[in-house]
Amino acid sequence: MIAKHPVEAAKFVANQERAHWHDSALWFVREKRDRMAQSVPEWEQLRQTATEIKQYVLTHLDQVLLQFVENAEKRGVQVHWAKDAAEHNRIVQSILEKHNAKKVVKSKSMLTEECNLNPFLEREGYEVIDTDLGERIVQLRKEHPSHIVLPAIHIKKEEVGECFHEHLGTEAGASDPQYLTEAARQHLREMFMTADVGITGVNFAIADTGGFVVCTNEGNADLGASLPPVHIACMGIEKLIPRAADLSVFLRLLARSATGQPITTYSSHFHGPRDENSELHIILVDNGRSNLLGTEEFQNSLKCIRCGACMNTCPVYRRSGGHSYHSTVPGPIGSILAPSRDPKKYNSLPHACSLCGSCTEVCPVKIDLHHQLYTWRNKLALKGLLAKDKHWGMWFTSFMMQRPKLYSLVGSIGRWKLRHLPRFLLYNKTLNPWGRQRELPPAPKKTFKSEFKNRKK
Repeated sequence: MIAKHPVEAAKFVANQERAHWHDSALWFVREKRDRMAQSVPEWEQLRQTATEIKQYVLTHLDQVLLQFVENAEKRGVQVHWAKDAAEHNRIVQSILEKHNAKKVVKSKSMLTEECNLNPFLEREGYEVIDTDLGERIVQLRKEHPSHIVLPAIHIKKEEVGECFHEHLGTEAGASDPQYLTEAARQHLREMFMTADVGITGVNFAIADTGGFVVCTNEGNADLGASLPPVHIACMGIEKLIPRAADLSVFLRLLARSATGQPITTYSSHFHGPRDENSELHIILVDNGRSNLLGTEEFQNSLKCIRCGACMNTCPVYRRSGGHSYHSTVPGPIGSILAPSRDPKKYNSLPHACSLCGSCTEVCPVKIDLHHQLYTWRNKLALKGLLAKDKHWGMWFTSFMMQRPKLYSLVGSIGRWKLRHLPRFLLYNKTLNPWGRQRELPPAPKKTFKSEFKNRKK
């Protein structure tokens, strides 16, 4: 049983300097996203088009999948189907065994993180090197990514310097980003040159061509797919779009939403093995996606293009850190996807939300994120998975709000406390855990009820 989000978040918040830095760093990315969105007059039209395209895919998924597989196989691609994470990992292992591979270079893929591919392959004796700079940093530190686009956003450059000094032999105390990046580049270049197999994720798979696109900013996917003789592309079955003509819509949305760029530095297209001496494998993974597709309330979450915009704007995620979610995909979208796989294990995540709606506002494919999180709270309550403190708190609130006189009495007591209690009591960590890092607003001099009566007179 994993620790609940509030417990893990408290550990992150305890380091106030890091919490504030993490908050401001992500808000900086959110502001870049806003500037980019405002620079595109047809931004809302692009969002609407994108959500309609993804809706078509979800309602015709069987047809679109078969069309993609047929066209991919015509191009010489070997297509595999995996019902869950375990089968995905076994398929990868069988391909490695076939080629007597020992060293694997992997470009960032949240699906392989979801399937816990790295630990599986390492247990089987394979060397796996993550080649995205952020992924490599967290891999060397033996951590999981804390963000789906910015996996090392929780780590400061000084800590990266310490990590590289230990593992790559850089100068002690070095924290210059250019120096550290160059050290990582030289380290990874050797890995690319000696790898037996390259593994990448898939950003978009195109049904009418059988090709797929991988978007990166470092070119690591290109090297990993081009230098080794075998390329394995791992994708969830929801990553499809119907036509090549649809791709431009998503490429315009993805980078702007993710990092505030006009487009990713590299948008690499793959249409079969590069020559007769190489192989391209695509593994199509379900791992609970079909179950999610069958739920009317949460089906829209499968439209996600993994841009991370909802995380960058979420006040809870920004202040609690990605590791507090204990989920491959954290933040608002992760708080929907994780309970769909294991409601009991992740029953605290839908409550890691202020219901401010900011995530829905920035989502490039218009997923109704905060509505789905609210629905999950109801589902968890019906399943008997609501925490006791929330259960009794909501019961008392409901009891009070159904009795106007009691509501007025509690309100008057609350206003008196705000005016007269000393700060050390008002913000006592035991009596008011909510007040940690929060400031209550000044108590109003008049209630809404009395002001309404006065105006009515």
